[in-house]
Amino acid sequence: MHILVLGGTAEARALAAALHPEVRVTSSLAGRVASPRLPVGTVRIGGFGGVQGLVDWVRAHHVDAVIDATHPFAERISFNAARAAATAHVPLLALRRPGWVPVEGDDWHSVGSLAEAARALDGLGERVFLTTGRMGLAAFADCPQWFLLRSVDAPEAPMPARTEVLLDRGPFTLDGERGLLRAHRVDLLVTKDSGGAATAPKLRAAREAGIPVVVVRRPPVPAGVRVAATVEEAAAWVHG
Repeated sequence: MHILVLGGTAEARALAAALHPEVRVTSSLAGRVASPRLPVGTVRIGGFGGVQGLVDWVRAHHVDAVIDATHPFAERISFNAARAAATAHVPLLALRRPGWVPVEGDDWHSVGSLAEAARALDGLGERVFLTTGRMGLAAFADCPQWFLLRSVDAPEAPMPARTEVLLDRGPFTLDGERGLLRAHRVDLLVTKDSGGAATAPKLRAAREAGIPVVVVRRPPVPAGVRVAATVEEAAAWVHG
């Protein structure tokens, strides 16, 4: 059996480890991070060239099933995977970590896009901790607030004029997030609802400090695609 895992996430790496070596696994990474953490098994890096390119690859490499374990906000590849799997007549599973849920004490402001997040800043804060990654910074380019941008790789223009860049990679600790908010006098957090535990401590730190959080809602999984919430569920689907 040959499984193609569209990866780049911690869940994708864990799934490859859970299946290997009993199952032949090829993990595909987009190549947007300079030094990605590589999973076990075979790894390919780079795009497929759209839907038809993915269909051709699946057929040429005799793939039996595809698992979309990409980031919850990797909308394009998820929809390409759905179309390609249907065209190639191979089963598809989406592995999606559950989204975050606000608890008592949270001051969350839910928005549908980065552009909406940028428009929501006025009146909420002046020193913004921006944790949406380096892609999509153009949405904030005209914002007058000061930004602390945390990203794995260095960002490129356009970006806000008043920006301090912090190059770092999770998982992050609660004490570390508390100290970061204090040291930079952050009064507003902007994040995507990526879910998972690796970057969740910032939400608790913001709650404790009484800092509002602008949360960008995740896009939906393509219609008709089966979803697994955990690596164990995805592995059981493969073996089932």
